[in-house]
Amino acid sequence: MATIQESQILEKLAGVRYPGFSRDIVSFGLVKKVEITGGAVSVQLAVTTADLKVPQQIKEESEGLLRSLSGVDSVVVKVDVQAPAQPAAVTGATGAAASAASRVEGVKHIIAVASGKGGVGKSTVAANLAVALDRSGASVGLCDCDLYGPSIGLMFGTQQRPFADAETGKIQPVERYGLRLMSMGFLLDDGAPAVLRGPMVTKYTQQFLRQVDWGDLDYLVLDLPPGTGDIQLTIVQTVALDGALIVTTPQEVALIDARKAVSMFNKVNVPVLGIVENMSYFLCPSDSVRYDIFGTGGGQREAERLGVPLLAQIPIDIATREAGDRGLPVTGAVPEGEIAASFMGLANSLRSVLEKSAIAT
Repeated sequence: MATIQESQILEKLAGVRYPGFSRDIVSFGLVKKVEITGGAVSVQLAVTTADLKVPQQIKEESEGLLRSLSGVDSVVVKVDVQAPAQPAAVTGATGAAASAASRVEGVKHIIAVASGKGGVGKSTVAANLAVALDRSGASVGLCDCDLYGPSIGLMFGTQQRPFADAETGKIQPVERYGLRLMSMGFLLDDGAPAVLRGPMVTKYTQQFLRQVDWGDLDYLVLDLPPGTGDIQLTIVQTVALDGALIVTTPQEVALIDARKAVSMFNKVNVPVLGIVENMSYFLCPSDSVRYDIFGTGGGQREAERLGVPLLAQIPIDIATREAGDRGLPVTGAVPEGEIAASFMGLANSLRSVLEKSAIAT
């Protein structure tokens, strides 16, 4: 009988997807130990989650695949489950407030802006939300977590390189229009791609969140990459998010992927604060006729299905594209316009949801 190799075990385990994500448990680094004694195989996994269904599903799928391997007589899969750190409680009437190790020092609220697919205007929403929160009087940071397709530098008209403080070693974020910014685009030469594998992606993501001197912020907005990959999992296991906004367009093909993003956050115990329907409609400037280019009502129906609020319906608008290309999001470039009003409404709705959440806890 041929000896079973550890490489064979890992190859089989690479067929087990982390529930709600597109990556497998091996590439996520969840396999901590493999022992082989004759035909007996023992595997030790480590999972951080508050959903007990997740480790159970991973365990069952792992055992099933390993038993199908030739030469395996018995399989034992042990899963070490650790609960994720929870967000710090907001100070209440008593003045008491809880703290958690995974909070970013000095930051009151960390909000993820996510989407299930690209092309729905997630970065545009994140940038304009940050500007809108700043206009409302809050101190705001914006972290571009899309390492492969960074766009925040373009949207804010800067390619300034951040530097590390000589005394603290902390990276100083780029400041623009009153916001503190960090992006992989600031670290790359113009047009250069970010060629990164899993471990380096995790390293850079953690550096952006932990080694940047964000200072005292009311809000840190995280512009996540599209999809449900390793950057998202790194973030939810590195910092305690107050919640996520899901950006979608009204048509069903976008909503299908938005549901995947919602499922991902549910799996890792991150609250979905609401849906943002971007490119909701086009209002013709010449005759004010409304055109529902991508359909109508999709965001509202999805929000009702999920039991979360529809936080905003943002129209598609030429000025939005032009402002972003010029290096100043439309909420700052045309502050009295209809689009800016939509994003200011989104900022107000977000604050209201966070306040209600604080009262509930």
